[in-house]
Amino acid sequence: MQQEPRLDANAPPDLHARLKPRLLLRPRNEALYTRALAEGLTELQARVLAGRLTDYEGELAPLTRPSLRYLEHPERLADGRRAAERIATAVAEGEHIGILTDYDVDGITSHVVIRRTLVELFGVPESRLHSLIGHRIHDGYGISLPLVERTLRLSPRPTLVITADCGSSDEPRIARLKAEGIDVVVSDHHALPVEGPPPSAHAVVNPTRDDCQYPDRTIAGCMVAWLVMSLTRSVLVEWGVIPDATPKLSAWLSYVALGTVADCVSLGASPANRAVVSHGLTLINRMEAACWRAMATRLGEDSVPFSAETLAFQMGPRINARSRLDDPYAALHFMLAGDDATAIRHLQTLDDDNQSRKAIEAEMVEEARGLALPQLEADRPALIVYLESGHPGVQGIVASRLVQAFGRPALVLTPAAAPGMLTGSGRSIEALHLRNALQRAHELAPEALPRFGGHRGAAGVGVPVEQLETFRSALLQAVSEQLGEAELFPHVLTDGALNPEQLQLATLLELEALGPYGREFDAPLFEGEFLIESIRAVGAEGNHLSMHLSSGATSLKAIWFRALTPGELPAFGLGDRLRCAYRLNRNRWRGQESLQLMIEYAEPLHG
Repeated sequence: MQQEPRLDANAPPDLHARLKPRLLLRPRNEALYTRALAEGLTELQARVLAGRLTDYEGELAPLTRPSLRYLEHPERLADGRRAAERIATAVAEGEHIGILTDYDVDGITSHVVIRRTLVELFGVPESRLHSLIGHRIHDGYGISLPLVERTLRLSPRPTLVITADCGSSDEPRIARLKAEGIDVVVSDHHALPVEGPPPSAHAVVNPTRDDCQYPDRTIAGCMVAWLVMSLTRSVLVEWGVIPDATPKLSAWLSYVALGTVADCVSLGASPANRAVVSHGLTLINRMEAACWRAMATRLGEDSVPFSAETLAFQMGPRINARSRLDDPYAALHFMLAGDDATAIRHLQTLDDDNQSRKAIEAEMVEEARGLALPQLEADRPALIVYLESGHPGVQGIVASRLVQAFGRPALVLTPAAAPGMLTGSGRSIEALHLRNALQRAHELAPEALPRFGGHRGAAGVGVPVEQLETFRSALLQAVSEQLGEAELFPHVLTDGALNPEQLQLATLLELEALGPYGREFDAPLFEGEFLIESIRAVGAEGNHLSMHLSSGATSLKAIWFRALTPGELPAFGLGDRLRCAYRLNRNRWRGQESLQLMIEYAEPLHG
């Protein structure tokens, strides 16, 4: 949803115009469009594909017909064999093993993959495993010092710690563990520091390593963990520790699918990510695990089968909400639940946290928008907002809302648990590599950015309070150097128009055949003009709009979520014409299906 923010009466008169979202047609890869038509795709499918893979020159089949046969062997991962052999040794010799992962969906699903593999496939007793997940607020990201201290207090201590979705930038803490006789195997996907992999780690498996031969650097942390554990299985079979008949790890791709979608890694030119999400959804929709059944029960029978959008907008936010606000272990217990009653009980906790998160988010977004407006008036290339009373667990969501509303990178800071420090999360636009910008800011002012990490689209930072303005100047310079004179404005990219006769379920099926959709392979978004036949505010706060819209002889139900602020009246009514950006959506009701429009942006047409 795109909304224009309320502006101060003294705001420059052109600011309204600058902040009005523009509907732009996606640039098209004409060579790919022609090739897609020649290979049998429909015109609409070719249009959608060519609008998302603007620089793609490879084969189409791995993207249009996702398959696990396109996965590369984990032996191609640098340090993959070394990591697998160390884990296999720990399994064979009965060592205690720590599983240390991030607290978000990628980290939680990685944790599930590692733990279930060790217990159910390798026969490691639960008593020899230690789950180590940091608290976002009290511990911070990665192999934090509090997590190190917690590990060293365990009795008996683990002699091996396996990380997932973290560890690449944690050399000092890894060195501390090594000095205490604990080997660390890092599996991660975040960008490495300029000095390279942490030297104190026994092995560092990360596809972004310069010396890594794995061809896809975009895979999520859970996929790296899955590959490492798959290779460990092969090693244990080779050594005769487990039988050849030991199942492979393909059943855990359901978790990898969830982590991949929720972590917003590329679903564009990535055969691996497209394959695991496609296959994982097939597994999820068998509803064999209690967590999937509990979610289907919560969402209602019409929610099945789950899609990538279900994972992104229903499963992911609930799991993330727990770690944003509190102890992340409830999310792990939910994913590992062995029966429906246990899963439903933990899901209720996640649901309650998600509702609290939404309320906190709404307040923080309102404050952040107000603080961003002066920076917009000054035409700053990035928005850096400090919320003195903001909740650190919601920074990333608020930053995303700013990017959506204002069309430029945003970073939201709040006080950290450590005295004198701020913590922050940033989100980027397509034109800016955020992690590289932070690296440059660190080079410009190392004392103002002692800790940072992330990737192209999202990143986290730690900033000393007294260095805030120095950090702001350094980051703005770094962003300016990358973006140059690029014009920044809020915009909505569309795939053009559909004819009235295309507004039917058959068109949705045609588009779904190209799925899964996600980051860098956005769900199709179209634009068109419609007549309002009915309109009413819905939802507990009256902030959603339910409408019936017509185009020619075709009349459709439409829903626009968060179209209004509570108590606000729409700027249009019955009989008006709207210019809309919309997605096609399947509306299921009591076993019946119909097409509905999901409005992303709309503006009245005058005259």
